[in-house]
Amino acid sequence: MSQTSFYRAFEDRYRGSRETIKERLRAYAPFTAPLLQVGAPARALDLGCGRGEWLELLGEQGFEAQGVDLDDGMLAACRERGLAARHQDALAALREQPEGSLALVSAFHLVEHLPFELVQDLIAESLRALRPGGLLIMETPNPENLTVGATSFYRDPTHVRPLPPDLLGFAADHAGFARQRIVRLQEEAQLHTDAPLGVINVLEGVSPDYAVVAQKRAEPAALAPFDAPFDAAWGITLGRLAQRYEDQRAGQHAEIHHILGRLARRDDELAQATDSRLAQLERALHEQREAHHALQELHRQHQELHEQHRRLAAEQEARIVRAEAHAAEMSQRVVDLLSSSSWRITEPLRRAAAMYYRVRSAQREGRLTSGAKARAKRLVRRAGGAVLRRPGLKRLARAALRRVPALEARLYALMLEREAAPVVLQEQTGELSPRAARVYRQLKQEQARKTHADSH
Repeated sequence: MSQTSFYRAFEDRYRGSRETIKERLRAYAPFTAPLLQVGAPARALDLGCGRGEWLELLGEQGFEAQGVDLDDGMLAACRERGLAARHQDALAALREQPEGSLALVSAFHLVEHLPFELVQDLIAESLRALRPGGLLIMETPNPENLTVGATSFYRDPTHVRPLPPDLLGFAADHAGFARQRIVRLQEEAQLHTDAPLGVINVLEGVSPDYAVVAQKRAEPAALAPFDAPFDAAWGITLGRLAQRYEDQRAGQHAEIHHILGRLARRDDELAQATDSRLAQLERALHEQREAHHALQELHRQHQELHEQHRRLAAEQEARIVRAEAHAAEMSQRVVDLLSSSSWRITEPLRRAAAMYYRVRSAQREGRLTSGAKARAKRLVRRAGGAVLRRPGLKRLARAALRRVPALEARLYALMLEREAAPVVLQEQTGELSPRAARVYRQLKQEQARKTHADSH
């Protein structure tokens, strides 16, 4: 297998398809489009044209583009598409160009294959061959991308050394170009958003390729159409990406600290709430215990009161039983007394004694005369009562009194006065005084009540 065929196969595998490369190269349109606005033909020379993607794109845009390369395999790919490409050294091809004859000189992934002295010669010859306002484009792998600078750059065995962007830009300035711009390319689109960054983005996210676009001096009016692309920001630098990563990490750390602070405050609030709740529960438990003790004390007092009530009820019932027994005994004694023959026998004596005491009392109080009249009336009423209770005597008395009407009326009025006749009891007690009769009735009522209560 020849060296030429090896390098074309290597490019096909690692550089990307033609469509991919052409799409990437469209990024230079803001620089190249103003070159077509000048009346003179826009001639372009592509050094190290490779498979011809750039030549093809320039032709589509309207340039008269030619390419040179030393790899026959690459040139074969150009010829397959009818592109103007020949086998020639880059510097030799430049030196053949008349001074100020070219609108564009380009070298895509060429300078990293050359010693730096040849790179400087290439820049100087490009400046000579370009017309005023013409452009030099040198694209090369970007060693700011750590993965490119440390690994993928050395995957191509024909690479000499990586060129830092500042070095290649300075070389263009030193050669005498009016201005140059470092254009960083092919970074992932999401890196231009606020998407979170990881360490892998810092290692591999920086623009993997860059180009130095240098412009030859010309009148300000000729340079003005190029101001916009020269002033624009292109790509992502390692410092910018690392700073974004640090800022995001700092923001994340601040957010984490903020969250931790909120969690700590939440923990404190929960702890305080828990302590407060525990204190409330302890107070409630203490109050419940006190209430339980109070209930126990009330229950004990209730039991004591119940026992006292039961004892008092028993004592009261015993007293009632004793009182009833005593009352029954006294009633029986009174009944026995009133029913006894001695009570009846001694009645005249009691009456005489009572009358004696009343007479003495009336004598002392000066009521003897009125008292005598009252006693006389009572004697008359009693005598009348005794007569009325005996039918035989009653008939004789009425027959006698009819002969003396005045006496009959007087006795009749006397019998109807407030003092009633002595109560006559049709029992063994015989005739009782009103006071004795009341006592006797009360005793009888008490005896009947007790009998009724015993029956229920």
